[in-house]
Amino acid sequence: MPPPPPPAADMSTKARPRYFRNDMEPSKRDAHKQLVASLTRLVTTFPPDKVPPGGGIYYGPISIAYLFFILHPMYPELKIEEMELSGWAAVYLKEAEKNMKSYPGPSVGMCGVKDDIMAILALGAASSKDSDMVNELCKYADITTDPEAECEWLNGRAGYLYLLRMVRATFINDQRTLDQIEDTADEVIESIMELPRPWKWHGKAYLGAVHGAIGIITQIVLTDPSWSTKLEADLGALLSYQFDGGNWPSSIPAGKDRLVQICHGAPGIVASLESIREHFPKLRERIEGAIRKGRECIRERGLLTKEPCLCHGISGNALALEDADFEHFLTFTTGHEMKSMEKDGMMEKSDDPSSLWCGEAGRAWAWAVADKGLERRLLGYNDI
Repeated sequence: MPPPPPPAADMSTKARPRYFRNDMEPSKRDAHKQLVASLTRLVTTFPPDKVPPGGGIYYGPISIAYLFFILHPMYPELKIEEMELSGWAAVYLKEAEKNMKSYPGPSVGMCGVKDDIMAILALGAASSKDSDMVNELCKYADITTDPEAECEWLNGRAGYLYLLRMVRATFINDQRTLDQIEDTADEVIESIMELPRPWKWHGKAYLGAVHGAIGIITQIVLTDPSWSTKLEADLGALLSYQFDGGNWPSSIPAGKDRLVQICHGAPGIVASLESIREHFPKLRERIEGAIRKGRECIRERGLLTKEPCLCHGISGNALALEDADFEHFLTFTTGHEMKSMEKDGMMEKSDDPSSLWCGEAGRAWAWAVADKGLERRLLGYNDI
């Protein structure tokens, strides 16, 4: 059935509301069945040669290849349209590699998970255990440690730290390569920590997971937990900006309480806190209180009318919630529900409908988390 109408307050304008009421009885779907359906839609609606190049592991063919690369060990026998998941990973990555000459390469303004050259090197090194590719990836530390380099996850140093962790996870028995990765990560983290606070992107002090402080803190701590003590003040300040209603402003000074999604607002901050709170024992009570209030906000305002995705849709918001709420939110990301929302004019279509963070690949990841009972993490952000 189509989603219920939005709150009366949201109907005061003619524009599509941001969210609809969460007042239906909690329900769940067969997660494995929905995963297979999502992956089938992905490869049939968006075959490799139809996905525009660009976007790193955020959107585009590399992001889809990364999804299949991660899922294959979990589902070694699963075939989608008669091909194993490792095969799909290879063909999407090959499609991305065809455009190597057109990618501009890392720069001080684009050196995070969205960069194609670094993403290809990282995924290539991780999949083939090629230490030469690791060496090439680590050379980009010269750019990411430049004083003018961005710091956030999508376009900056924090995203580079994720790519280094991706590679590190596959070289646990190669001490020489591990040392190179660790030395590179240390250099990048030090370059971030030397900067004055608050960290800024395009002149604004953002707080969220994609462009802001929590994303930077999370990538540093997951890469090297020993930095957590030096980040307590930064995290404590971020916690203090939480609105009474449980959300956070997109940036400071705080403006209106508007966005409740992974990239800006409570979902991204709650998901981040869940993955790093063990490293901040002195802030434990404040973190747990912030998570509780944040989840109340997500439950109330997190069923978004944007196409379900990880970055700014229901799939990402679901991953910030606990068991029953997580499963209930996912019921609004099935093919049937999306068609109903679109038919009723309640869904804002994605600009990148195939991708890991903006489309179908991200919906598939959320269903895999539900199916396998994985920790509720965001692939490409805090899953490693």
